Amino acid sequence: MVYDYIIIGGGIVGVSTAWQLQQRHPDKKVLLLEKESVYSKHQTGHNSGVIHAGVYYAPGSLKAKFCKQGVKATMEFCDKHNVPYEQCGKLLVATTELEVERMKALFERCKENELDVEMLNAEQLKQREPNIVGLGGFFVKDTAIVNYQQVTTKMAEEFVELGGDALLNHEVVGLKETADKVEVEAQHHGALKSFEGRFLITCSGLMADRTTKMLGIPTNFQIIPFRGEYYQLPEKYNKIVNHLIYPIPDPDLPFLGVHLTRMIDGSVTVGPNAVQGWKREGYGRINISLRDIADMVRFPGFWRVLKNNWKTGIIEMKNSLWKPGYLKLVQKYCPQLSLSDLQPYPAGIRAQAVMKDGSLVHDFLFAESPRSLHVCNAPSPAATSAIPIGGYICDKVAELALR
Repeated sequence: MVYDYIIIGGGIVGVSTAWQLQQRHPDKKVLLLEKESVYSKHQTGHNSGVIHAGVYYAPGSLKAKFCKQGVKATMEFCDKHNVPYEQCGKLLVATTELEVERMKALFERCKENELDVEMLNAEQLKQREPNIVGLGGFFVKDTAIVNYQQVTTKMAEEFVELGGDALLNHEVVGLKETADKVEVEAQHHGALKSFEGRFLITCSGLMADRTTKMLGIPTNFQIIPFRGEYYQLPEKYNKIVNHLIYPIPDPDLPFLGVHLTRMIDGSVTVGPNAVQGWKREGYGRINISLRDIADMVRFPGFWRVLKNNWKTGIIEMKNSLWKPGYLKLVQKYCPQLSLSDLQPYPAGIRAQAVMKDGSLVHDFLFAESPRSLHVCNAPSPAATSAIPIGGYICDKVAELALR
């Protein structure tokens, strides 16, 4: 069989794309390949589970647009398919005068993005969150929590019900493009299987650069992994906050800072930080991949990132290795927590696309060939925005087909 479309990657962006392609083209044959035994095992399954409102994004940008659309689309999907979520709202808390100034700028950006936000002074903050301290903050109503693995799995089920083929435990190890098709080789329980498609779409996240290289596409970026380490609070603290609690972020960095997140299962997590990773799929405490390290050190952009961010990197690494330093980050706004309250919780890995000049990619990044489209970077928050991002990818595929 020759498929009309083959999608590589069973994270939420890949599944959303496959699901929407099958909806748009019910007469076409669509194949989804995922190397793991379950969907969304990597970035999608290791984030905070937050449905973001779009606080941080430049007005008029695709990120702001997709995030706003994504909130609505994700909640509607959950309502339709009985996936539990909770619209608990988010509080951004300023604890220094510098953060107060940054907060005011962020608040104005929220209003430009037409978000439902409310500024709070220190007393109003205390009324809403008795266990949180700060000079002030603001409340973002349209923020929720969900289990994105449940969302992705339900989306994959919908894709199959529409007539799509989805294969787990299929790791792509080879790609070849000819004038009229793309050939895909995948390992399945030790056996090599081949598939043919008229068009290929890759949403391979942490392996995005390696997928483009399989087809010989010139690649001037590389995926640099950053570990986001989390802790979980004891059960006695499940009611410590009424909303999600976020610090005011440094606008020069692509990370949101250590926050308190009420998870959909009732627990509360602390995190994440952002430390240099030495393994693309390293979720344990000590993770080293010689191949991943070799790829990084041979890439000039890696050294430029280190040079440009060495002070932040040292602080993050110190707080990763020295738990009291990590605790201080959250004690800024929740002083009652102690060292023993930070209990183990799985880490996440962010696939940060970095250009050769050392610049961090904050927007969409695609690579293409006559018969393929590769999603090399889907900007945060990709999970929240997965439905509009999937639609955007489908549109790009349609545009390429017209060329």
